[in-house]
Amino acid sequence: QAQLVESGGGLVQPGGSLRLSCAASVSFFRMYTMDWYRQAPGKQRELVANITSGGSTNYAGSVKGRFTISRDNAKNTVYLEMNSLKPEDTAVYYCNAAWIARSYWGQGTQVTVSS
Repeated sequence: QAQLVESGGGLVQPGGSLRLSCAASVSFFRMYTMDWYRQAPGKQRELVANITSGGSTNYAGSVKGRFTISRDNAKNTVYLEMNSLKPEDTAVYYCNAAWIARSYWGQGTQVTVSS
């Protein structure tokens, strides 16, 4: 049974930084496209960033230049480095692993940006 576990969320002041991690218990992790999504209260879940098996990255316009996604295939882990955080970044952040017909979600980690 595949399992994704996010960590690293918390409370941070505006302008601060956090680093999220997602550890994936899946076979052939290197083949998966890894995504970070977020969902704020009362809003739809949105794609924040993703990284393909080849290392290509894609970012939502609202986080481009502030967030960086990376992966360590040796550790089956994907990261989201978040800098210059804003109150509007407050949300539950979810990790997703996708490959062919497979798609797995983590349980989410709360990020709150507030003074």
